[in-house]
Amino acid sequence: MKRISIVAVMVFLAFAGCISDEANLELLLDRDKQAIEKYLQENPIASVKEFVDEPTGLRVLWQELSESGIKPEFGDTLFVNYTGKLLNNVVFDSSIESVAKDNNIYNPNRPYEPFAFLFGYGNQAILGFEFALSIMEEGDVATTLFPSLYGYGNDERPSIPANSPLLFELEFVRIGKITSEDPDDL
Repeated sequence: MKRISIVAVMVFLAFAGCISDEANLELLLDRDKQAIEKYLQENPIASVKEFVDEPTGLRVLWQELSESGIKPEFGDTLFVNYTGKLLNNVVFDSSIESVAKDNNIYNPNRPYEPFAFLFGYGNQAILGFEFALSIMEEGDVATTLFPSLYGYGNDERPSIPANSPLLFELEFVRIGKITSEDPDDL
């Protein structure tokens, strides 16, 4: 009888652990979505177009539409100027030198130029960042906000606490290919 009780308790704990992880993710997602809503109420972002995915909490608010018709495709190299912020408006990173200097995060050892990455591989940019660019066109300027699950999750980064919803101001500079024949793409 003791063995059956111990096995029953172990099975219950195993299932409770699975339910708990899923419930915790749902709670975290709900908390992040509420934090994003609160941020937008307190810090309205002017936009000419808006995309909201209610289930995931991902938002994209365009400040400028290029109407270039040029969208990224898998394997393209995207060149993007960005500024990353926490929802308390603290800037944690930027590809723009003046923004880095203004926010005391300037590093003289790094280049300040558009961030170049291979689109669609999911390992060179965080999910929320890449998703926003997937629905933008070359030349667009937009702000994206997304829950921590689509950022760094529970991984702590320098200047980014674990489970932080993020905001990125994006300027989709261009799509190109990095080749040795095209010095503008290097």
